[in-house]
Amino acid sequence: MSEATAAENTVTISDVGPSRKKITIEIPPETVASKLNDSLDTLAVEAELPGFRKGRVPRRLVEKRFGSTLRKETKSQMLAEAYTKAVEDHKLEVISEPSSEGVDELEIVDGKPLVFEVEVEVLPEFAVPELKGIKVYKPKLEVADEDVDKELERLCVTEGSLEKRDDCEPGDYLTGRARMVLPDGTEFYNIEGAVVQVPTPDKEGRGMILGIMVEDFEKQLGLPKAGDEITINAKGPQNHEIERIQGTDLTMSFTVESIDRIVPAEAATIALGFGFPSEDALKEEIHNRLEGRIASEQLALMRQQVANSLIDATEMEVPEKMTENQTERNLERRRLDLMYRGIDPQHIEEQLSDLRNASHEVAVREMTLYFILHRAAEQMNLQVTEADVNARIAQMAAQRQERPEKLRQQLIQNNQIANIFQQVREHKALDAVLAQAEVEEISKEEYEKKFADED
Repeated sequence: MSEATAAENTVTISDVGPSRKKITIEIPPETVASKLNDSLDTLAVEAELPGFRKGRVPRRLVEKRFGSTLRKETKSQMLAEAYTKAVEDHKLEVISEPSSEGVDELEIVDGKPLVFEVEVEVLPEFAVPELKGIKVYKPKLEVADEDVDKELERLCVTEGSLEKRDDCEPGDYLTGRARMVLPDGTEFYNIEGAVVQVPTPDKEGRGMILGIMVEDFEKQLGLPKAGDEITINAKGPQNHEIERIQGTDLTMSFTVESIDRIVPAEAATIALGFGFPSEDALKEEIHNRLEGRIASEQLALMRQQVANSLIDATEMEVPEKMTENQTERNLERRRLDLMYRGIDPQHIEEQLSDLRNASHEVAVREMTLYFILHRAAEQMNLQVTEADVNARIAQMAAQRQERPEKLRQQLIQNNQIANIFQQVREHKALDAVLAQAEVEEISKEEYEKKFADED
């Protein structure tokens, strides 16, 4: 524990867990009084009340009329300034928004200090492992006819039409109202227009509702009709980004309002619609596009090897339980990585659901990698420009066959632009390490055999 004084404030920094600090700040009474007087003086100059000219309202009337609001605003300003200065003075590498309890109820009392506490997540102390000479295997990848057929099949489904049904079958989509209730009766979600899919045979009974992967979803869901209400029981994933859901017995209800089946479009029709003279010409274009993805897929596989090597070579104290910030960051990092690789939205949500259900060890490895790459990027002085971010958005948009500006607006609305910046920075760090690696090219079969246990 360390103590220091910053701008007349008493600041105490203490450890409350791996990568977490508690900052206790006491703002002395004289500082509180001075700030409050300054705020009152500023308001008095601007205040207008009936019967008085602007700036001529008596001070006592200004305080009586605006005192409560003024004190709240002054308190917020003082807390923000004190927190920012404490972080700067103690050189804390904060990587999350501060969390606190009781700050909203905290009031300015004349003649009393203002004392508050916040907890923040900080970069842990660790030694960055050796970045040169990591052994990496590059698989030789080729586009097979079956790859083209699968991509064409996916395209036919994407371009297909919805057909209303009275009865549902595996693969059909159910639209309705979904609710999630916690054991104490608290309703956590109540969403109109939620969609679930009746599991197909390849899902082995697993299915997803409200972002929760349920192992026996097919058994609990059955084959309902419109108007039916189904109850799904499940255990909240240990790595869910919302702490109240983690490990909790969840009761989810789903009221079916409509049943839709996707009727795949004919390949020949799609070919004509896209301006190709024949289905074979469309297949050739798909083949060329898949070949263009090979380099990206190889790079992703080699980056993952670099990441695993860095994690395995790093000693770092990690928390026993993931915080909501850490869990949400893991999920967002994975979401953007899957978008970058061109994975379709449905499979992205399924993989995120699997990550929520992953072991604590897997979640910690994700978090450890985040810290390593953050420090490595600093060590190598890697910079990310606005052009880098725009190029990444354009690349992701091309994978999703969207306009870059449309995707940019979606990312802005979802507050994900900062995450794109972070993703580009992490990829630059991985690529810089990869450029110094010992790379050996091997066949796809050798690669799959060597890394079979990591699937």
